[in-house]
Amino acid sequence: MSFRSYSDTPTSAVRMATGQSVLIDPSSRRGDSCLEVIDGIARVYCPCEETEGMTLAFLQSGDQLRTDRLCSEGVCVEALTPLCFRSDAESSDEAGGYDAVNEWTLQLLRIRHLGNAEQRLQALFALLVNRLGRRCGDWCQLPFRLTHERIGELIGSTRVTSTRLISRLRTADLLKAPSGDPTLSLSPEFIESSPLTA
Repeated sequence: MSFRSYSDTPTSAVRMATGQSVLIDPSSRRGDSCLEVIDGIARVYCPCEETEGMTLAFLQSGDQLRTDRLCSEGVCVEALTPLCFRSDAESSDEAGGYDAVNEWTLQLLRIRHLGNAEQRLQALFALLVNRLGRRCGDWCQLPFRLTHERIGELIGSTRVTSTRLISRLRTADLLKAPSGDPTLSLSPEFIESSPLTA
């Protein structure tokens, strides 16, 4: 994993290109501050040696990452789309105790406990589309792609298994991923018949 350390000076806007990652070190942050996504989609993951790369959450515009709740080694934030966030945001209590990272972690854990890899993959795509995607004509669209290795990590399988399952979806015309296009299109029927509801 390659990431750069994030400056400990809070700023009103940090911009990152797709694919860039930064390490958020909790020791350099004020206890009452948080990061807030202004625009784009980010993946939050663990930099710890034992769990390096483990996805904790996905964040979008308006979501916050509380810096007082990070593990001692911090977390990394990866831009899945062009990303802009502020690092000087005050923690919002208006959400009635809602914490985007905790909610995502819970949903990802639910997926990992489904019976087989096919169900887990379908539930993952449904969760991502329902939270981060949109309906575009006859398809549901995600504005980013994940590698087969990352999908394997998210559903508790190997890269080979996730590649095989994705190939089946393509063959069944349930998934489209045109070359050179950063988006991923999925059949609404496939999304709506997910074994889990968000």
